[in-house]
Amino acid sequence: MSALVVGLLSPPDTSQKVWGLVAAAGYACAALAAAKSSRPWARTPALIAVVGAAALPLLYLTVIGRAQMEVGVVERAAGLLFSSGTPYNSAPHAVRDFNPYLPGMALFGIPHMVFGDTPFTSARLWFLAGFLAAVAGAVRVLTRGRDSGTGPDAIAHGTAGWTGALWLIACPVVALPLTIGGVDPPVVGLICLALAFTHRGRAGWAGLAVGAAAALKWTAWPAIPVIVAVLVVCGGRRAAFRCTAAATGVALLAILPAALVDSSAFYQNVVLYPLGLGPTASSAQSPLLGHLIVLLVPDGKAVTLALIALSALGVGLSLPVRPPKSAIAAADRLALGLALAIALSPATRIGYAIYPVVLLAWPRFAARLSTDHPAADRHTGEPAHHQRTLETRLCPATAAGEPRPGHGPLVGRHVHRRPYQPNPRHQDTQPRTAEDGRTAPSMQRQTTRRPRTGPSGE
Repeated sequence: MSALVVGLLSPPDTSQKVWGLVAAAGYACAALAAAKSSRPWARTPALIAVVGAAALPLLYLTVIGRAQMEVGVVERAAGLLFSSGTPYNSAPHAVRDFNPYLPGMALFGIPHMVFGDTPFTSARLWFLAGFLAAVAGAVRVLTRGRDSGTGPDAIAHGTAGWTGALWLIACPVVALPLTIGGVDPPVVGLICLALAFTHRGRAGWAGLAVGAAAALKWTAWPAIPVIVAVLVVCGGRRAAFRCTAAATGVALLAILPAALVDSSAFYQNVVLYPLGLGPTASSAQSPLLGHLIVLLVPDGKAVTLALIALSALGVGLSLPVRPPKSAIAAADRLALGLALAIALSPATRIGYAIYPVVLLAWPRFAARLSTDHPAADRHTGEPAHHQRTLETRLCPATAAGEPRPGHGPLVGRHVHRRPYQPNPRHQDTQPRTAEDGRTAPSMQRQTTRRPRTGPSGE
């Protein structure tokens, strides 16, 4: 229904209208397949939905050369980056002249700059490739340790991981930007990858993933303090410091050179224009609360900025007061903050809903992929109460306890304990007879004392 509504209400000759009409037919076929399937959330309906709602409209739009405006902006930014050292136009006038993204986004336009205007060099396809790579990496991180097994448990979890990825791609708020060329899928994909590393307790890799996302767009920056807050609780201050250093290092390394080359162009494109404060109004407008405040309230832009600042302050203060203790709780907190920012921003799009929707849905499914390791991986010589993985000692939703403060993250590897050996004191030490195996009488200690004798031996 959502795809059909988009197709009917979108202006003619737009990529949104093409996607809506084609995707509606794909979702209808997937619904029929799901009705005939005996298993909920099966792979076949998900595959049909991906083909009908993402692959076919993407192929058609690529052939006719129709894409979202962001595709051309990113491709032009790549050319500016290599010619002038900054991906931003120093004197933007029209909407197409502005580049509201951070310098890392220009990397997706490099194939178009190098090989020319061909269907396979479109930035839209590289947005898709970046998103798929991030999601595949997240699935790999979460199912690592199972793939090496050959039993049915390992195979089932590997299959469930890729089926979940198919359902994620088939979701309308994901399939639409993937098809028309939205820039948000690779950003949210890298955030999901960072949350997967956080779930596994790999602080450094989590910092690199969220830092890469922060180099693409401002919407990824709130994820840094949220993930760091989780690591402070679950892995200690040292893990949080590693994540912070990696994230800020990657992001600043990508942003500072372009910002220093032409700080005025950076400020106009990346700060003023996304907030709707530049001389040219942003094309991102939706009937959300922030846009309505700008239209109906005097000094509406200042009011919306104040509300955004207050909401960011409230979410930020909640991190030390009530820090999230798992990747799911971190995703929920991040989804809340981004939802408030999206609703209150004077220049926003309904398509930004991909952030809260994916952050609320994907981590809950991902937690099921790594709640425990297969039984074959455990130490069979240990009693049940000793067969624990480090994953159950950190902070996932299935954790029964928390690690001691100051200890590093422990998820992802088994605890190497000494083989269990029963206490000799608790064993039955009574000798048994060879004839019937019955317990023989215990040996009595001889306590009879020898008589004392004098010096003469009497």
